[in-house]
Amino acid sequence: MFTPTEIFRHLKTMRHYIAFSTIFLLAGMVVGATNPDLDSFIQGQLNGLKTVAQNIDSSNHPTLFLMVFIFFNNVIKAILVMYIGAIFGIVPIIFLAINGMILGYLVHKTAEQGGDAVVTIIFKGLLPHGIIELAAIVIACAYGMRFGKIMLQGIGALLTRRTGWSQELERFVMRTLPVMVLLTVMLALAAVIESTVTVWLLGK
Repeated sequence: MFTPTEIFRHLKTMRHYIAFSTIFLLAGMVVGATNPDLDSFIQGQLNGLKTVAQNIDSSNHPTLFLMVFIFFNNVIKAILVMYIGAIFGIVPIIFLAINGMILGYLVHKTAEQGGDAVVTIIFKGLLPHGIIELAAIVIACAYGMRFGKIMLQGIGALLTRRTGWSQELERFVMRTLPVMVLLTVMLALAAVIESTVTVWLLGK
């Protein structure tokens, strides 16, 4: 179950949920880039990140602290969103929408500056680590939505007295364990890249 082959085989069975996760993320990006009414909300989210960044910069080992913060922040969120998705898949959708809106807002605001700003933010600030990080988020949310669907099916099974639901739930939960390991590895790699390569590229 923990072999790479088995993990990727199960990911293939989750392709529809992964597609839905991607759609929700992209929809959030469009909303964030086109809706000026969200300006104050997104600015509040970004201000919180700026405060954390300032605290890390003032530490004795900023690169190490940044790496550790990014890693634990992303891993905790990814695992939580995967399992809290049991609440009918609502939290993963909200999580994807908010992250998408922040990304869309950043790219849009950067585009307004003109020049090479868009190229810098996308190819230097986002892509090096973002491809891995966003892929992990999409996978985590896909499993969260699947978990939510299984719980909804459980309500139906309870009402109709259908058997076999508990075994399906157990199989799914067991399948999330190797995926959790995969997400941890992906987000560790993303954290290393973001705290080193991305910082270096943006500083050039």
